[in-house]
Amino acid sequence: MNNNTKTSTAAVCVIIAAYNAEGTIARAIASALAQPEVAEVIVVDDASKDNTVKAAHAANDGSNRLKILVQNINRGPSAARNRAIMESVSPWIAILDADDFFLPGRIRDMLAYSENADMIADDMWQVSENAVDAPRKSLLGKTLSQPKTVSFSEFVLSNVTRPGHDRGELGFIKPLIRRSFLDANNIRYQENMRLGEDFELYARALALDAKLVLAPVQGYVSVIRASSLSGQHSEQDLKNLRDCDRQLLSNLPLCEADVNALRRHYLSIDCRLQWRLLITAVKTKNMRAALSTFLRPYPVPAYLFKQLALQVYLRSFPMKSKPL
Repeated sequence: MNNNTKTSTAAVCVIIAAYNAEGTIARAIASALAQPEVAEVIVVDDASKDNTVKAAHAANDGSNRLKILVQNINRGPSAARNRAIMESVSPWIAILDADDFFLPGRIRDMLAYSENADMIADDMWQVSENAVDAPRKSLLGKTLSQPKTVSFSEFVLSNVTRPGHDRGELGFIKPLIRRSFLDANNIRYQENMRLGEDFELYARALALDAKLVLAPVQGYVSVIRASSLSGQHSEQDLKNLRDCDRQLLSNLPLCEADVNALRRHYLSIDCRLQWRLLITAVKTKNMRAALSTFLRPYPVPAYLFKQLALQVYLRSFPMKSKPL
């Protein structure tokens, strides 16, 4: 919790995209409705196959702040969030995943940073789904001790995976976003993206001069699940994430440092994509496709050789190897 005593009367809409979340959606909704600054909670069920809608209705506290919308077909989190934004009226939009929840006071403490900010984000607590009440660790750890403004290049480069370093990717943050900025710049989630849609929207906003204030932990709890949809991406999902960088490069006014940051991010995603394509090519015995993965710009070939060497080691010494 921050020590800033400034208060705000700004109203917040919490939007929750949900798919097969019957076990966690009630907790997410309850945590949002418990925040006095929240004027609306909009849940968009993305054609769930379980009892998510029923569980969401059961979490209604009778305050007339909860709205539940149902998609007829599964269109992904981007489309669900866009629908929630369209249905909402509050001046601030807060993102909450259906697996996650807020701690008491989170929205109040976030709004203390609202003056002159277009996006307000905080470091997040991370917990295992099997130990939600266990001691928590934060996404950014000791690297963030004071609030700061995040630049475009800093944001993008934080999402470039570095071997041997903990994941501190700012693409995971769940900020409060000023509606007037989204509307003035015609910003919505890219509906072809089911992976990295948050990254793309935040990057686009920053390139259009949004001010992102990043604060230490204020009370967003991210629940790490083995079955999380974010960990079940396809080759096409990776391609869409990689290619969104190309679109940002083409469509936005960027300085040289920002361009270089996007290019690094593009290549880091291409490493992951080409590894997936190489695995598929080997399994289907398509040697031409396998060889083509090594014809990508550096550092992609080096990454592929490293991954191949690692697989050889793991197969040769399975008992001595540690899982990645």
